[in-house]
Amino acid sequence: MAHAEGQQHPISVYLWIWGLLFVLSTFSYLVDYFHFQGYLRWSLIIAFMLLKAGLIVAVFMHMAWERLAMVYAILVPTGALMVLIGLMSLEGGYTFLTRGTYFSPSPAVVEHPVVKHN
Repeated sequence: MAHAEGQQHPISVYLWIWGLLFVLSTFSYLVDYFHFQGYLRWSLIIAFMLLKAGLIVAVFMHMAWERLAMVYAILVPTGALMVLIGLMSLEGGYTFLTRGTYFSPSPAVVEHPVVKHN
């Protein structure tokens, strides 16, 4: 009998994950259906998106069963990119406010009361 390469997982694991992805997608659509607004809306959408991405990476990319080195090879660069995106967002806001302060039109020139300009 030949030795089987890799690891086989029961089909029930994949069916559970597909079911969870369907439920999380439904919740994501319900956020729009119930007309949530503002930070609550975006927080819920991002939370459901990250949960779905985590399930896909863990199960379908087999990260849940891989060695720690392989997990770090995938997650550390992604985490570093998220930190850099956050820093760029903060820097962008600072730059926008600085430009508004220094490049705004100057206030009206007040004429001296004694000197009259023709």
